[in-house]
Amino acid sequence: MRPDKPASTIRRAKRLRRDLTLPGTLLWQILRTAPGGHRFRKQHPAGPYILDFFCARADLAIEIDGIAHDMGGNPAHDERRDIWLRANRIDTIRIPVRAVLDSAERVAQSILDMVEDRLNSFGKAPPSSLRDATSPSQVDGEDQKDRI
Repeated sequence: MRPDKPASTIRRAKRLRRDLTLPGTLLWQILRTAPGGHRFRKQHPAGPYILDFFCARADLAIEIDGIAHDMGGNPAHDERRDIWLRANRIDTIRIPVRAVLDSAERVAQSILDMVEDRLNSFGKAPPSSLRDATSPSQVDGEDQKDRI
């Protein structure tokens, strides 16, 4: 069960979705297409925090960190946030802004590789869009000719 999300966090997340940074926009253009069948959310509220990107199936938060994350109290804040997320079964990967600006495609591929590795370690099946489609009758052992 996921933690409650304060209304103020939800409102802030909605505002941030409209005002993505350039690196966020570049990465979102790729992740929004559900590459490999994996769905991502942008500016996703998680308890009191807002995650840049989130893959719920893999319990993975993706944060794009600029230079501000190295200044003042931000490193301590990021550490508290990561601890809180881990306590709620969400791991965080931090990606430098420069990496996204240099190649959003390469960053997206590394994220997808990590998602796949995590899902394999969790023993989760591939996303439903990649599994073979079966009708309920095939699953139940019914054959079409028996239904006539």
